[in-house]
Amino acid sequence: MKNLRIVAFVLIVCALFLGGCRTAPIQNIEMAPIVAANQQARSMESVKNAIIKGGYSLGWQMSDVAPGHLVGTLNIRSHQAVVDITYTPETYSINYKDSTNLKHKGNTIHSNYNAWVKNLAGAINRELGQI
Repeated sequence: MKNLRIVAFVLIVCALFLGGCRTAPIQNIEMAPIVAANQQARSMESVKNAIIKGGYSLGWQMSDVAPGHLVGTLNIRSHQAVVDITYTPETYSINYKDSTNLKHKGNTIHSNYNAWVKNLAGAINRELGQI
C-alpha cells in the first residue's frame, strides 16, 4: 500500500512538472521590415490590407483601431489570443495584448501562442510580398 502511494505521488509530481513545460516566454515581433515586390506601391493602406488578409487566412479576426494600429484576435476552442499590430510602410510589430486559457503569467504563456504569432507573421509576410 505504501509503494502505491509513492508511485501515485511521483506520477502526480511528474504530471505537474510536464504540464508546466508547455509555457514559454512571450515572443513579440518588433519592427519587422516590410519587403514588398513593388516598393513604390507600399502605402499605409496597402500594408494594412496585407496584414488583414494574412490574418484572415489563418482565422484571425482583425479590427482597425486607428491609423497604423490593428488588433488581431484568434479563437481556438476555449483559447483566445489577442495581439496589437502596429505598422508603417516600412515595418510592422506584433505584441501580446491579452489572452484567455493560455496560462499567461508575467512574461510567459502557453507555447502554442508563440507558434500562432509566428504563423501570423509568416502569413503577413507572404501577403506583403504580393504588394
